[in-house]
Amino acid sequence: MFLCSVMAGCAALLIVGCSTTQPGTQNRESMLAASGFKVITPKTAAQQQKLQKLPPAKVTMIQKRGKTYYIFPDPAHNQAYVGGAKEYQTYLQLRTDKKLARENLETAEMYQDAAMEWSLWGGGEGVWGPGGGPGPF
Repeated sequence: MFLCSVMAGCAALLIVGCSTTQPGTQNRESMLAASGFKVITPKTAAQQQKLQKLPPAKVTMIQKRGKTYYIFPDPAHNQAYVGGAKEYQTYLQLRTDKKLARENLETAEMYQDAAMEWSLWGGGEGVWGPGGGPGPF
């Protein structure tokens, strides 16, 4: 039981640790790209102005010619991530999955110290308690 808890904690650390190596906005951009959002670059001054007016670090829904689009501006790189309803739903699912993975990691870290029973690892009677060892074989 103890070994399973430790291994589960280590697996959670590995999974979430690998998925959280990028800072906030860059990580969001990676998730948007993975969700199928397309990167577009404004070609005219009017398009650049529209890009600059979008709320920073936020996905915005717009309606154009009867269709719904979701746009995430990246003015620092003079581009935007654009997707439809399908891509946006995929993005939301990735965010949810990442949040759950992060919560699982936090829970594993919280219980890791208690599960390790560090007091039993010190000198004296050792891990197995009085009498030592797991018993006769």
